[in-house]
Amino acid sequence: MNDSPDPRTCLPAHRQPELRVMPMPADLNPEGNVFGGWIMSMVDIAGAIPAHRRARSRVATVAVNSFAFRQPVSVGDLVSFYAEVVATGRSSVTVDVEVYAERDLENPVVVKVTEARLTYVALDEHGRKQLIPPASPPPASPTAPERPAPPTHS
Repeated sequence: MNDSPDPRTCLPAHRQPELRVMPMPADLNPEGNVFGGWIMSMVDIAGAIPAHRRARSRVATVAVNSFAFRQPVSVGDLVSFYAEVVATGRSSVTVDVEVYAERDLENPVVVKVTEARLTYVALDEHGRKQLIPPASPPPASPTAPERPAPPTHS
């Protein structure tokens, strides 16, 4: 499960997680680690949030393009799910999800535990596939001063 000799890292800077969860004893597999299906379920939920925002409609998961477990997750880990839209098609949205665990409160350590790419399809009110509207421009920064319009010459 470990791809690097030192898996310690830090949470992504300047990003907010879509979801933060602390697994409980009922979420353990027979080996004592958090069941992979629980993590997959949380990844699906976290990925659906930005997909829903981008599609501006309901979405359904149509593909798990990739899924890699890098480190086990334990009871007591605070698990953060960061999701980002990486592609938009006519009716689909592809999202990358990175999962980090914060563990050991006395000597805090952050490790990247999972990464995945999922594709969602936009749905109308009847559950049928629908086109995704064009992307909205980002909202104006509330602290950015408005620039006056350049003078016009007649």
